[in-house]
Amino acid sequence: MAAAMPAHAEEAIGDERDIVVTAQKREQRLIDVPQSVSVVSGEALENIQATSFADYLKLVPGLQLNQTTPGFGRLVLRGVNTGGVASTVAVYQDETTFGSSSGLVNGAILAGDFDTFDIERIEVLRGPQGTIYGASSMGGVLKYVTRKPETGSFEVRARGSVEATKGGDESYLGSAVVNVPLGETLAFRASGFYRDFGGFIDSIGTGGSDLESNINSSKSYGGRASVLFKPSEGFSIQLATYLQNLKTDASGSVDSDPSTGRTLYGRLTQSQFVPEFTDVRYRVYSGIVDADLGFANLVSATSYSTLSQSFRGDLTTQFGGLVEAVFGTPNDFFQGQLTRVKRFTQELRLQSPENDSFEWLVGAYYTREKGVIDQSFNAVNPGTLTPVAGLPLLGIATINSRYREIAGFANATIHLGERFDLTFGGRYSENKQSAIQVSDGVLAGGPNTLPRARSSENVFTFSVAPQFEISDQATIYARVAKGFRPGGPNVLAPGAPPELGTYGSDSLISYELGVKAETVDRTFSIDIAAFHIDWKDIQVFGQVNNFGVNFNGGKAKSDGLEFTTVLRPTDGLSFSLNGAYTNARLKDDTPSLVGGLSGDRLPYTPKYSIGANADYEWELGGDTKAYVGASVRSLSKQPAGYDLAFRTANGRQRYLPSYEIVDLRAGVDFGPYSVELYAKNLTDSEGKTSLEAPANIPLGAAGTGVIRPRTLGVTLTAGF
Repeated sequence: MAAAMPAHAEEAIGDERDIVVTAQKREQRLIDVPQSVSVVSGEALENIQATSFADYLKLVPGLQLNQTTPGFGRLVLRGVNTGGVASTVAVYQDETTFGSSSGLVNGAILAGDFDTFDIERIEVLRGPQGTIYGASSMGGVLKYVTRKPETGSFEVRARGSVEATKGGDESYLGSAVVNVPLGETLAFRASGFYRDFGGFIDSIGTGGSDLESNINSSKSYGGRASVLFKPSEGFSIQLATYLQNLKTDASGSVDSDPSTGRTLYGRLTQSQFVPEFTDVRYRVYSGIVDADLGFANLVSATSYSTLSQSFRGDLTTQFGGLVEAVFGTPNDFFQGQLTRVKRFTQELRLQSPENDSFEWLVGAYYTREKGVIDQSFNAVNPGTLTPVAGLPLLGIATINSRYREIAGFANATIHLGERFDLTFGGRYSENKQSAIQVSDGVLAGGPNTLPRARSSENVFTFSVAPQFEISDQATIYARVAKGFRPGGPNVLAPGAPPELGTYGSDSLISYELGVKAETVDRTFSIDIAAFHIDWKDIQVFGQVNNFGVNFNGGKAKSDGLEFTTVLRPTDGLSFSLNGAYTNARLKDDTPSLVGGLSGDRLPYTPKYSIGANADYEWELGGDTKAYVGASVRSLSKQPAGYDLAFRTANGRQRYLPSYEIVDLRAGVDFGPYSVELYAKNLTDSEGKTSLEAPANIPLGAAGTGVIRPRTLGVTLTAGF
């Protein structure tokens, strides 16, 4: 059932080899959950040297990442993506939802890319999760389950790695964790990490740009600390905090052919006039109370989180010539932007104990968000960051937004005999939003304060999932579920039509049929699901007078098949194969400002993706073990964003080329110490993850996100 090997259970439920998940907010065997769920264990994450989204995509069928910069990425599941600014995949850390449900603070492209060190497991729930997880989970949920403090043992462990990347600088990675029992009822756990990734993209002077090597270096660092107080088996309190900074000097975008997406100039280059940077900061504070009341468990989950992104974006190609033409001053030009979300959440749940006939869960949820986007447009003397003297204010704009949601939800499972279950649930939610924009400067049409824009919605979502247990090792299920994404107010550009003042929520209905099975000895397992999705009022994004505006389009649909199979023929040897077929396309034309036509594929979803993994572990004597492993991921070509002019001229939208990635790994574990060798992207594939065209690049080139070139590394681990 797992998407990776080995994937160990958090704790035993019936059998110590059972994989346990909390997809339905209660501990269940993975095989008993009537929906498509992939699990990647913490051990598997370390085994493949994973630190971010990009490292474990090969283990999860149907999960795609559209990204150019660390911390600046869009997750896509089952093709549910039209390029809008509000997220379709919700990201959770334990009980805490992260990011934004609003379409006013770029939540879709700022998915929480948490470091994976000291993670118990990652759960990926495919398909709409609106009943239990609420807004903006219409494509699915990615959930990080962290390791809890343990009262029974003292633990210290540290890992350090060095990497060499073809054509780039070296990288250095380190992490450490400590678990300290503070008595029989109290424990403390803390972990920290530091990642320094060398750059591998050069600026080679194209169109008069800079001459500089390896401009896209990045750093990620932070840590987690938690305290668990558990005076009895029926009561616990856990307090936790998580901090992470992701700092990047330039994006991972390279100059490419706008028609094919293939790299120009024979190497990975980016035309830099103004040095870019991105600084993303995560802060998550949470408290979870779990109390056994006898007839039910009461769970209270409280959190406060912040997401902050600041960046400098080079716009010299787009605006530098215009400023020179108007004011007669040669210049480089850049945009500065700060995006910030502050979010408070509170969830209360009552959930019944396990029961042979009826299990239930009821809950209430509240969230409040405050968002801001603060932009400035600046002309500087070429080759410097010194402002050009004598110019008027070119442009500033600030959007302040508010989002509030309150919801009630319930979920239940009826056991109709020993083999048949019916799980169903519903959620009713209400959200209210407001936003106000203040702008000034010659590029913004002078000083302007727009009236406060407001919106409100009431939404009901549901899920129904019958499941038949063929045997203790095989189940078949069906699931029908609704998901939604909130609409909201638009802060309109000067001269924009007033009817664009708000946009509505979009929603979808998903139909899924799946089978989960494994042999009695657990040497073989398979998880396969087919789905059909009807999506209406799709949210899309366009430009009005150089200001971004959210629209509602018509309809879209997605059909597909996903599978994961695992084979363990002998002790220590395991193989897994996962894949997805996804045919996601528009049923109606989008608004003309967006550029999609009926029949066009939905962006950044390949029709075919497949991942294969193999690992072999054997004993060398005593406590010493060795292992070798390999992974391969293959993606077919995938559509980029919509462009009506290109579509009209070429009869199709732009596509990114197909690619394959090969990873190898080997290591020796001496007990308290281990050494691991690995190669990522062994064949040096130029996999493309995004495409922007037209772009702010000389000579009409497009910008495409690219995966890291071939990287060789070594990791040392010590612990006791």
